[in-house]
Amino acid sequence: MDHCYYNKSVSFFYNHSGKQLSLHWQPKDVVMVTLGLTVSVVVLLTNLLVIVAIVSNRRLHQPIYYLLGNLAAADLFAGLAYLFLMLHTGPRTAQLSVRVWFVRQGLLDASLSASVVNLLAIAVERHRSVMAVQPLSLLPRGRVLLLMAGSWAVALGLALLPSYWNCLCNLDHCARLAPIYSRTFLTAWALGNLLAFLLMAAVYARIFLYVRGRMNRMSQHAGFHPRYRETTVALVKTVVIILGAFVVCWTPGQVVLLLDGLGCDSCNVLAVEKYFLLLAEANSLVNPVVYSCRDAEMRSTFRRLLCGCLRSSSHHMPRKGPRPGMRVNIPDSGHPLVDSSL
Repeated sequence: MDHCYYNKSVSFFYNHSGKQLSLHWQPKDVVMVTLGLTVSVVVLLTNLLVIVAIVSNRRLHQPIYYLLGNLAAADLFAGLAYLFLMLHTGPRTAQLSVRVWFVRQGLLDASLSASVVNLLAIAVERHRSVMAVQPLSLLPRGRVLLLMAGSWAVALGLALLPSYWNCLCNLDHCARLAPIYSRTFLTAWALGNLLAFLLMAAVYARIFLYVRGRMNRMSQHAGFHPRYRETTVALVKTVVIILGAFVVCWTPGQVVLLLDGLGCDSCNVLAVEKYFLLLAEANSLVNPVVYSCRDAEMRSTFRRLLCGCLRSSSHHMPRKGPRPGMRVNIPDSGHPLVDSSL
């Protein structure tokens, strides 16, 4: 039976894995912490604005906005977790106990996992809405609430998993990026996130193909309006933005985790880990822009909140475009089509 090292310090595992610990504040440590704290604060303020907007505007009390609010809550949690990391990194890492180190990493894993699961849940619900020809405002409230609870359950499970799936009793399996994590856990976590992206890509590709097919059939009718073609173009832009943001922010970090998990000794993963982690955290800043700021009702609510002009929802400014809960009616078939903002 392998010997377990429960009573060893964090420094012991870092030294064994070859990951250098800073004993004093270096210029690069100061730069990364300053940048990290800045990103964390912006993420917190941005996602807090989304949550306040949804709570304060009765027009946004619909299931699809509950999902957007849940995504904002996950990203808000990610900002807090990254803030905690920034306050316990650099020379402070060596002062952490193994228990606190697990808490630090667990908060980060839970928040980022919750964000990814919420992104996937939103994609799935949009797909169901399009295929069922059902307005997003009519999504079953119970199913949406179940998805929200499930996303946090999955995130909590992933956060607790390393407490049992680690290398405390098998130093040969320790990762370099997270020296107390098992390499097999890093591999599984990276593959899980990459699988989530592939599922999102497949879902949005199916939505696009379905909408384009309907547009092509409609274009053969004399009553085809140019507005419908504009809807298709807007849909393509939205899909590209959603998937592009996910690829840019998440893929580099997941690839590095996968390489470390697979034991690529020749890969200099330690040289880029902090930058790629910051990039993944930046996704929590991009999400409000991609999912909320593209919605006319949300934008008008943001303006009222930022101007300090809170008014009753019955006195909202006229909307400039359809909300996610609305559809574009198709005259020749009587069936609605998904809004281009997805």
